[in-house]
Amino acid sequence: MMKPWIAALLLSVTLPAAAAAADFPAGRIIAMASGDWDKDGTPDLAVVATPGDDSGDDNGLYVWLTRKTEGRLTPVLSLPNSVWGNLTLYGQEPELTALANGSFTLTTKNDAVGRDRWRQSLTIAYRNFDFIVAGYTFSSYDTIAEEGAENSTNECDLNVLTGKGKSNGQPVAGKAQFVLLKDWKDEIGRSICGLD
Repeated sequence: MMKPWIAALLLSVTLPAAAAAADFPAGRIIAMASGDWDKDGTPDLAVVATPGDDSGDDNGLYVWLTRKTEGRLTPVLSLPNSVWGNLTLYGQEPELTALANGSFTLTTKNDAVGRDRWRQSLTIAYRNFDFIVAGYTFSSYDTIAEEGAENSTNECDLNVLTGKGKSNGQPVAGKAQFVLLKDWKDEIGRSICGLD
């Protein structure tokens, strides 16, 4: 886990260039993670930022890679209106987490509102000069269903690259896929897991 002072230093050095490149102020950032996404020995950055207006759009995901030759972060991925969640309701904040293998997870959730609670994580990896979805994890439960009621809980953990995983404790297998993050649809994972 990154020390807070390292994160603060990284942001203070990189955000002026990154913010200008993505055209949003640092005040719109609601989640961030730093890791070596492209495995070149330098820290990279992923950020979830609000749309910054009252358009009703979802948050955006933005990723920068540090170019050794330039010595600074360079924007390589901009996906506005792609991340569900907000900060006004507790339990709906998007999360980013750096993983030790150089990938990161993007988690969206509804942990507090309504009877249907859920959590979804995408494991995102850098392959062939682009970001792909390597893993899909989903869990949900109905807060007022009777204990043991059919379909009151769902759990799925899927390796998208192999098409194999587990859904509600049972093995599942689908088509092995190489899906670019920009092309990802949740239905891809949900259909293999049988959650449709």
